[in-house]
Amino acid sequence: MTGFVSLNGPDNSGKSTQVRMLTSSWEGFYDLGPVHRHDPVPWARVSGQDYAAWWFTTSTTEELTDMLFAGHAKRAGALPPGRIGLLDRGWYMLLATAIATCAVKESLPVEGAWHRVRALVGTEEPEPRETPVLLLPSPDTERSIAIARRRDHSPWAGTYLDYQRHLHRVLLRMAHQDVFAEVVSDARLDADETHVRIRRALLVRGIGSPANR
Repeated sequence: MTGFVSLNGPDNSGKSTQVRMLTSSWEGFYDLGPVHRHDPVPWARVSGQDYAAWWFTTSTTEELTDMLFAGHAKRAGALPPGRIGLLDRGWYMLLATAIATCAVKESLPVEGAWHRVRALVGTEEPEPRETPVLLLPSPDTERSIAIARRRDHSPWAGTYLDYQRHLHRVLLRMAHQDVFAEVVSDARLDADETHVRIRRALLVRGIGSPANR
């Protein structure tokens, strides 16, 4: 048995927490972590600079998109046989990240950035295939951002806030296209309740252990 489950969502939406909870709830899951862990050389090169300036100003859309998806491919190749790989930000999240960054960097509307990045990626669906779950603080962009900002210890402003608005819009567009196996967007749910929702959605698809519901 092999395959991938991805946890996706904007900053402070609970992705890493749910990855940890899934890993501890069933031994069939294997936490593969973020893409930079599997392709450290290019990421180490840019992290030594002003990372935010590199991300939003000095890097090109081509460079950033290539780094994100090259790391994704190497991460997929690290999955041990017979396990379900857990991805902290999967293919759709990386796509949304690249689109939102492109929109900010090149002053493009989301639609223009969407077509530009999709042309660079060159495929319409995840490679390899994955079961994606989306976590959003709220289905309303501004309320979702307000909730996420309260969870952070540093203010969101300027370019970064603009990026987060674009990112939320792209993720909501993807949700409306039904690309996610489950969308959890109720801020009233705590981590345990969110975990139950995710596990139930995965069990419907034959992923996980019914004994641990």
